[in-house]
Amino acid sequence: MEKLIQYIHDARVELQKVIFPTKEQVKNAYIAVFVVVTIVALFLALVDGTMSFILSHIM
Repeated sequence: MEKLIQYIHDARVELQKVIFPTKEQVKNAYIAVFVVVTIVALFLALVDGTMSFILSHIM
């Protein structure tokens, strides 16, 4: 039982050391991820469309 109490105490101490992101940081990270994913998706769509166009004209 003593080990469990010590574990809970240590967990609380470690949790107090954690620095959680602010709302602004979370918002900025979300926007950055959304922009990068959108750009990559558009690039892949462009490459796919170009390859499909070229292959359809070859065949």
